[in-house]
Amino acid sequence: MSLYASRRSANSIATTLCWVAAIFGLAWLFVILGVLLYEGVRGLSPAVFAEMTPPPGSAGGLLNAIAGSLVMTAIGVAVGTPLGMLAGTYMAEYGRYTKLTMVVRFINDILLSAPSIVVGLFVYTILVHPMGHFSAISGAVALALLVVPVVVRTTEDMLLLVPGSMREAATALGAPRAHVVGKVAYRAAKAGLITGVLLAVARVSGETAPLLFTALNNQFWSTDLAAPMASLPVVIFQFALSPYKDWQQLAWTGALLITVAVLALSIAARALSAGRRKSK
Repeated sequence: MSLYASRRSANSIATTLCWVAAIFGLAWLFVILGVLLYEGVRGLSPAVFAEMTPPPGSAGGLLNAIAGSLVMTAIGVAVGTPLGMLAGTYMAEYGRYTKLTMVVRFINDILLSAPSIVVGLFVYTILVHPMGHFSAISGAVALALLVVPVVVRTTEDMLLLVPGSMREAATALGAPRAHVVGKVAYRAAKAGLITGVLLAVARVSGETAPLLFTALNNQFWSTDLAAPMASLPVVIFQFALSPYKDWQQLAWTGALLITVAVLALSIAARALSAGRRKSK
């Protein structure tokens, strides 16, 4: 067999194996999404968005869990996004080659890969235990700590993609460094920065472990940030493990709602990234 024929055979085998692996993974993904869609749609009704989580054997919905997830996610993103953007801006614009940036980047990579339950235990130690009770604000802090590393990484990466010639041109016109960053670098990387925030929201939307140790759960409507608050991930966890059919159905429906929300955020992030590439 010639060298060309052997290389062509190896290429065909490798390509076939890649296709088989891709189809195998996609098939299971479609099976999971299909089962989730089938089971979740059966429980969709106006009551899901209008009634509180019920006791066993009673009709109810997920209103308090949906509202609690939105509140804690909003607070977590509102707190974590500015911190992450400021840290990423420093790493990309001011301290790109400093030792501090290397240390921060290393710690940020660890936080990105750290299990979320570790963050939950940390917040439990510094907030829940001293306060003596679970609370929504503790859950929001845990989510904020998960948001920060995602935003730091995306902010640094997006700002590093901005051509240095744009900064030099602004500096040559006499613009201060802060204006160069805010009016030039941020505007050029706007789509990427927004994408990073959307990815961070998708990252924390389905987190269960940190909320179990911080916000816990609440079967009733609550807007008190100093008290336990319901959330979709925790309700899904609790209802899915129960022996009650009505709770299990609500768990399927809640899982469908989170999946649709995360998929919508992912599609929006990809659309922003595609628009940024086209604008170039």
